[in-house]
Amino acid sequence: MGSHRRLAPSGLDRGATAAVGLLSVATAVLGAVPAAVAAPHDDTRAEVDRLHTEAEKATEAYNKADERTDALRAQVTAAQDEIARKQQRINTMRDGLGSLAGAQYRSGGVDPSLALLLSADPDDYLDKASVLDRITTHEAGELRELRRALRELAQDRAEAARKLAELEEGRKAVAVHKKTVERKLAEARRLLGTLPAGDRAAYDRASRSGRTDLTALGGAVPASGRAAAAFAAARSALGRPYIWGANGPSGFDCSGLIQWSYAQAGVGLPRTSQAQRYAGRQIPLSEARPGDLVAYRDDASHIGMYAGNGQVIHAPHPGAPVRYDPVGMMPVSSVTRV
Repeated sequence: MGSHRRLAPSGLDRGATAAVGLLSVATAVLGAVPAAVAAPHDDTRAEVDRLHTEAEKATEAYNKADERTDALRAQVTAAQDEIARKQQRINTMRDGLGSLAGAQYRSGGVDPSLALLLSADPDDYLDKASVLDRITTHEAGELRELRRALRELAQDRAEAARKLAELEEGRKAVAVHKKTVERKLAEARRLLGTLPAGDRAAYDRASRSGRTDLTALGGAVPASGRAAAAFAAARSALGRPYIWGANGPSGFDCSGLIQWSYAQAGVGLPRTSQAQRYAGRQIPLSEARPGDLVAYRDDASHIGMYAGNGQVIHAPHPGAPVRYDPVGMMPVSSVTRV
């Protein structure tokens, strides 16, 4: 009965086995290198995205504060003009009352009965006395009107002072939001600068990739004449730069583009994306037509205009001009028909 022995590998076999093992290790190592190199770049791109998102939210907060301060500034100017008009009226009333008081003092400086005895023409005296009584009655009415005007003036001044204080707070809020935006954008630029040129180009191409299933959306015809005019205006802005806090015509942030486009159609929209999403009727995304507003993220911190065929026109972020992108580039929170 023969015995079966495990044969020892020959030198050639041992070499081949070792070579295969080394090749496997080398393949694993070489395969891991790109991933190890790419990981920091992936992290950088993710951080840039995060900074752009936060800067966009801060930009909308800046726009809201700036819109509020503009409104307050107009209210303060109107209040100051009204105060000046009322002060002039009060000055005129005081001058008139001063003349009446002087006439009364001069006429009333002599006892009426003695004045009647000394008068060369009693009938003329009686006529003058009657006029003086009427002047006194008129003066009393003027005094009441003056007191009322003074009360109104004091109230107006107090309200103007309150609005001025509110305006100053608004200015401070604008300055804070501005610094926040500038800081985040500067950091995003710095991080992008650390990427190789090819990676920066790839980031720009991939930064707005979206859901491909939404590109089949139809709705190529605007829902109204004003939507068509606004859509035409938005298309005319293609290629213009993103400038945070700007609402055209040379540059735009996201809500600035929407506000400017509809202004060309004769429609006034609020300044911020959060307010713009409530500027009309909410509709499903499946019913979107060119000119409809597409708000993104739960807080509506970004907004674009539907362009048909699953695309939007929008101002993406600094360094990216107004352009077309997939409607599903970010989570859609609402669609509004103005």
